[in-house]
Amino acid sequence: MMSRISRTTILIATIILSACTPNKEKSAQTGSSQIVSKEQSDFRIIADQQEQDTIKGSIKARAMGTVGDAISINYYSPAVRGRIIWGGLVPYDQVWVTGAHRATNIEFDGDMTIGDTSIPAGRYAIFTIPGKTEWTFILNKNWDQHLADDYDSNQDMVRIKITPITSQQPQERLQYTINTLQDRKGTIKLMWEKVAIEVPFSAQ
Repeated sequence: MMSRISRTTILIATIILSACTPNKEKSAQTGSSQIVSKEQSDFRIIADQQEQDTIKGSIKARAMGTVGDAISINYYSPAVRGRIIWGGLVPYDQVWVTGAHRATNIEFDGDMTIGDTSIPAGRYAIFTIPGKTEWTFILNKNWDQHLADDYDSNQDMVRIKITPITSQQPQERLQYTINTLQDRKGTIKLMWEKVAIEVPFSAQ
């Protein structure tokens, strides 16, 4: 009898402890980001700025979407923090890692087309050359790089010109999104401070 009571007591205690344990996957984070998943909790999804961002440093972030096949972008997201970004922290007319720390990388699960170029499924680095009235968007074969230290234009898969969009609503943290359109088409969008660019592409 005592053995049965002990087993029952242990079972009840285990259920109570499980119910009281916080779910890290759903826990709120300070600032304008949230946990993506328990398995990869170091990645975050940067949301539209809704409250003061108190997170220090650049956040390791991810954007995900589906255009024909799955697409993901891994990047470090710096904050404005009152700094002059364009023509200041990010110089004009120079190759930029388009994030922070390591090169931003994008992975396509299927073949894509950007501009007139066919891009095989795989992982690539995103670089840009920001300008006052025109940007150059670059897709480079060497996806694992530190900043633009090892950037080699001979490894470029794509180079296309993009006209930047000016927004009246500032974006505190650099944010990538993958937007799905009709007919297996989509855009890669980058927003930071009051500037955005959109790169059209399509699934093959």
